[in-house]
Amino acid sequence: MSKKIFCFGELLLRMSPQLNQQWIADCNMPVYVGGAELNVAQALAQWQLPVKYGTALPNHYLSEEIIQFIEAKKIDSSAIHLGGERIGVYYLPQGADLKNAGVIYDRAHSAFAALKPGIINWKEVLKDCSWFHFSAISPALNEAAAAVCEEALKTAKALGLKISVDLNYRAKLWQYGKQPVAVMPQLVSYCDVIMGNLWAAEALLGVPSPVKDSIGKTNIELAAAAKESMQHLQTQFTQVKTMAYTFRLDNRYWAYLQHGQQQATAKELTIENVVDKVGSGDCFMAGLIYGLVNNHAADSIINFAATAAVGKLYEKGDATQQSVAQIQQRLV
Repeated sequence: MSKKIFCFGELLLRMSPQLNQQWIADCNMPVYVGGAELNVAQALAQWQLPVKYGTALPNHYLSEEIIQFIEAKKIDSSAIHLGGERIGVYYLPQGADLKNAGVIYDRAHSAFAALKPGIINWKEVLKDCSWFHFSAISPALNEAAAAVCEEALKTAKALGLKISVDLNYRAKLWQYGKQPVAVMPQLVSYCDVIMGNLWAAEALLGVPSPVKDSIGKTNIELAAAAKESMQHLQTQFTQVKTMAYTFRLDNRYWAYLQHGQQQATAKELTIENVVDKVGSGDCFMAGLIYGLVNNHAADSIINFAATAAVGKLYEKGDATQQSVAQIQQRLV
């Protein structure tokens, strides 16, 4: 049996209210099971790759139902730690963006946030895995969560796993007295693959962006900025082999990849009639891992990931239901 891709991070329930008191009048608020790393895991499982997911959930019947949901997606749930008091929640109005100020987090004292080093036997959990994926959201929660991430990364590196990180920057997190640049560089020093953008690299790793924002910039200018930023990253993190940056610009989407000695730019895609903005970046991350695991060429990797990410914008919920064939049809 093939070795598994292990995704580690907090499972979250997304409450998605219709505002202007409509959710109160209807006595109704949709709930989606998500979290960045679970979204990646679901996409990879949807694309027929062997996946294992690790998180922490309280030991009660809601968790049991969530675990059944995860297993139904053909994701190995055996690494889920049962303990702690609550499932993390966040509120995001329908149609809003996670980067928008509209997000309200309610995840303090969650089962995941209560994890401490020594609780998870990482050598046992990762023994059947070849890849470890996490995001910058986990170490943003508290000092212990950052320490648990490093504990996992040390074991993953010792076992020879490939390691990827999504530089998700959530300004409303990072409230425990440490700036991201005091935490993330140490964790990224274990990574082989980095996904993010110019401004996340600056906020989380202290790599200055050559441009303040994307307004009025051409793709050529942004690609040059991406290349310069990645050169800084490569100097600081010499073990990194692959870096990918995404650009969502009004109704345009494209991405830039540095893979070994190869550079590739995704074909620019037009965005229209967005259904749900949540999970698009996670879908890109999954597409990046999918291409790398299958040893695709740089051009194929970046175009598949970008096309998958845009496709996710037209789906409700946190994780994609797109098949590989559906994504490839839109690549033509």
